[in-house]
Amino acid sequence: MVKLRLQRTGTKADPHYRIVAADIRAPRDGKFIEAIGHFHPTASTVKKATFNEEKTLSWLKKGAQPTDTVLALLKKDDVWSKFKG
Repeated sequence: MVKLRLQRTGTKADPHYRIVAADIRAPRDGKFIEAIGHFHPTASTVKKATFNEEKTLSWLKKGAQPTDTVLALLKKDDVWSKFKG
């Protein structure tokens, strides 16, 4: 099964996250299939993720399951409503 999840990058005091499609058996920061976006939570007061919409919708249509955190980011960025509606 494929999950859409966060992969941590950056330094100890300045985290960055890639949003990736990865096999559920792969470790958090390990091998992934495709990077579909990024998230920088400390960039400003507005914490916003950036998605490649085509890739994200493609993975969702193929049956990839987002984690709770990625689902919240998808809803905040209105990508989830495009998938459902």
